[in-house]
Order: sequence, then structure tokens, then C-alpha cells
Amino acid sequence: MDKILVTGGLGFIGSHTVVELQEAGYEVVIIDDLSNSSEKVLDGITVITGKTPIFEKIDLKEKEAVEAFFKKHNDVKGVIHFAASKAVGESVTKPLLYYENNIGTLVYLLKELKKLPEASFIFSSSCTVYGQADELPITESAPVKQAESPYGNTKQIGEEVIRDTCKVVPSLKAIALRYFNPVGAHESAEIGELPIGVPQNLVPFITQTAIGIREQLSVFGDDYPTPDGTCIRDYIHVVDLAKAHVVALERLLQNKNKESYETFNLGTGKGSSVLEVVHAFERVSGEKLNYKIVGRREGDIISAYADTNKANDELGWKTELSLDDAMLSAWKWEQKVRGKE
Repeated sequence: MDKILVTGGLGFIGSHTVVELQEAGYEVVIIDDLSNSSEKVLDGITVITGKTPIFEKIDLKEKEAVEAFFKKHNDVKGVIHFAASKAVGESVTKPLLYYENNIGTLVYLLKELKKLPEASFIFSSSCTVYGQADELPITESAPVKQAESPYGNTKQIGEEVIRDTCKVVPSLKAIALRYFNPVGAHESAEIGELPIGVPQNLVPFITQTAIGIREQLSVFGDDYPTPDGTCIRDYIHVVDLAKAHVVALERLLQNKNKESYETFNLGTGKGSSVLEVVHAFERVSGEKLNYKIVGRREGDIISAYADTNKANDELGWKTELSLDDAMLSAWKWEQKVRGKE
């Protein structure tokens, strides 16, 4: 049973990936500093899988702590790296925090992996690397545009750091997974998205508005050149996304990769507008949502959705769950968290 390290494994995407790894038979070790997550997530993972992963509370910015971890766990075969700060707006006001937390920690991890006889590395990247793409759907060969935010820039720089390292470290193989917009929750409602403070993402803002925590949902702009005037994104169910990480990891562990560093888009291949997401939620939940059209938000691109052919063909992976599935699971999770099942 291969031992896999999942950094940020108590976060939204990380916890769902830990579930899929354990259900695929891997031994999982989680590193999380609990800055944007809770140790209670371990309970949800245990209920779903019947196994409690090893958990180490470590701040990856502490280089000595990272070194000590790898001395203790020198049998790690692969790393899936989620741990990072991810709020676009905050990154604009606190760029150095983002560069230290997202780039410095990546460097410390790769330095340790370099010492291992072989290592497989999956990087949590983002479609933000493409900016407003020239053509839709977006393929992996689309140009990487100048980043709109320090957060987006850390994803671009992170990819470059990994690619450069793979060129000179023959024992290291890596895949960067460029996500579109992860939504939803595990069908058990044992784990899901639980942002600390005001949600940065659309779906938790929708569910928190529906349950009464937020007074109103703001829809930023209805004058974009799209069918209903609102921005379009590719919303992918987090469980589909988590499964893709396991498939990508196995590609590396089984030496099926074609290059030492590869990139894949992870999305559904279908764009949905903000209002379509709102209406999907209303349809599956039976709740009428209090929303208001307000002015555009700075930095929002008009439209982004994935060309998924490479992931479908090379990884043999495709999404199975719909936007309605995602909205219903997110609503069940919100109700459970608030004790209103």
C-alpha cells in the first residue's frame, strides 16, 4: 500500500481527494496548518471511508518542520499538493504573504522530494493561468497570460518551478492539474466546502444566502457579452475533481506519463452562467434565492470553460456528475453544517 502525502488535506478539494485515495487503497498522510480548515474534517473522512488518515499539523513555511516530516515519513511515494492561500482579493492586498505561502512552501517540498529515490508530484493549479483566453473552449496549449492577481501569479510561477525542477531531477515526475471551478460536496454530506469568513466563491455564497446567513447574493454585472449577460464559468463537481487526482497520481506511479512534467485541464467542458447556477440551485433545493444584480467586479473575466479532450483521452477520466448534482450536494452539506437537515 503506497503512502501518499496530501498537503492541505483537510481543505475542500484536499479532503475529497483523501477520501478517493483511501477508497482506492492508499495509505494517506495529511499535512495541514488548519489556517483555513478544521481538524473536525478528519471525522467526516473517517465516517465515509472507515479509516482515519495520519494527520500532522505542520506549517509548510517552517523548513525544518518539512525536513523532519520527510525524515519520519521517508517512504512517501507521492505528494498531492493543495496547501496554499487562495483568495484572489486578499492576494492583491497581501502579495508577500501569497508568495511566501504558495511559492516558498513548494520549494521546500521539492527539495525534500529531490532526496527520494523516486517521487510523483501532483500540483493543484488553476485555469487562472490562462486569464481571458483568446479562444473557447480552453486547451492546454492556450497561452499563459500575464496574471491578474498575485494568487494567479503564484500558480504560474509554481508550474514553472516544478517544470524546471523536473528537468534536472530525473527521479521526479509531476503533473499540474489546472482546475476550473470546483463546487458541490460529498454525497454523504460528511465533508464539503466550509469557508472561514465571507465566502470568496459563488456556490457557498448561494447556500449561505438560502439558509439565512447572508442577506443577499450579489450578481456582479449582467451586461457581459453572454446569453444572459452574466459571467460564464466551468463548474466541476468536487468528487469528479478528486477522482482525477487519483487517476493522475496512478499515471505517474505506473510510469505511464509521456514527459516528466505534464499539464491537464480539469473541467466539464461546459460553461454555465452565474444566473444558470442560481436557477439550478433554486430548482434542486426548492428555495427562492434573494439575489440582486450589481455592477461588474474588477478582474472578472467574461467566460472560461475547458477543453477536456486531453484529460479524457490521456488520463481516461471524465466528469460524471452534473451541475444539479453539485448544487443539491452543496445544499445538503450547508443544511447539515447548520443543523437544519
